[in-house]
Amino acid sequence: MTWPAAIADEAELEEIMTRPDAALQEDLAAVPGDLLVLGAAGKMGPTLCRLAKRADPARRVIAVARWSEPGLRARMESWGIECLSADLTDRAALAALPDAPNVIFMAARKFGSTGNEALTWAMNVLLPGMVAERYASSRIVFFSTGNVLPLVPVNGPMPDEATTPSPVGEYAASCLGRERVFQHAGAASGTRCFGIRLNYAIDLRYGVLHDVATKVWNGTPVPLAMGHANVIWQGDANAWTLRALRHADAACPIMNVTGPETVSIRWLATRFGALMGKEPAFAGTEAPEALLSNAAWAFALFGYPHVPLDRLVQWTADWVSRGGRALGKPTKFEVRDGRF
Repeated sequence: MTWPAAIADEAELEEIMTRPDAALQEDLAAVPGDLLVLGAAGKMGPTLCRLAKRADPARRVIAVARWSEPGLRARMESWGIECLSADLTDRAALAALPDAPNVIFMAARKFGSTGNEALTWAMNVLLPGMVAERYASSRIVFFSTGNVLPLVPVNGPMPDEATTPSPVGEYAASCLGRERVFQHAGAASGTRCFGIRLNYAIDLRYGVLHDVATKVWNGTPVPLAMGHANVIWQGDANAWTLRALRHADAACPIMNVTGPETVSIRWLATRFGALMGKEPAFAGTEAPEALLSNAAWAFALFGYPHVPLDRLVQWTADWVSRGGRALGKPTKFEVRDGRF
């Protein structure tokens, strides 16, 4: 694929983010039937649905959400996606949803977890159990997070899928609970599942790159305590999530999904400063440990991300400096105590 030097607007951004390749089309062809996306109105859901539809236009793609964002449902319907309204925590509403052989589970709660821990656990553990029961005969790919893994020395080996989870804080603990619930569904009922431990998806309107670029542009000090991160283009993360349907299994494999670089936040801010003509300011110093993931298995199965890191940096610098729209959803990548 070829990439432009800059992305003009949201229409072009979403078009580029949802371009399917032959590998995605081949893997989707191996899992025929309707695709049901639960919690489809979040940061990644709309483009995941559109990517699936573009990869296989004849497939029925059903997006389920509460649809609180004005205009989103109409925009997705214009892409040929069937949109349904439902409160997934309502057992009757969940039962009334159509059957589907392929399910992507995206519903989750992160921000606001501190102070409302009970709701966080209900959304991140109880709801997955309900979905696993309702769609016991389907393939289910679900999102988890790299936050379930321990902080590790930046100069040491990064955690792979064999690393024992060590979640910090209730959000991360509840996400590990989500993994365990789907693993139990596989063991108890043979439900074919696959988990995606993601950190961090990059869309020019949000993400670690957007957070750092915005601080550099505004002259706000960039926090350095969490001094390194992994990132991946959202288009690649969505494509790998859809391709994972082919690999769903009762053993419930769980995969680290991120990019290959260990990105220095200090380097990132300095690079943005050079591109934007700004002098970055910094707060604090880098801790010796960071939240990092080894995604070697994902690269072996799906290949390397299509969009390289510095292209993402250039796109983000241009987007932020031109006043491109932001979703107003900071990643809080700098948090080290698990309190979101």
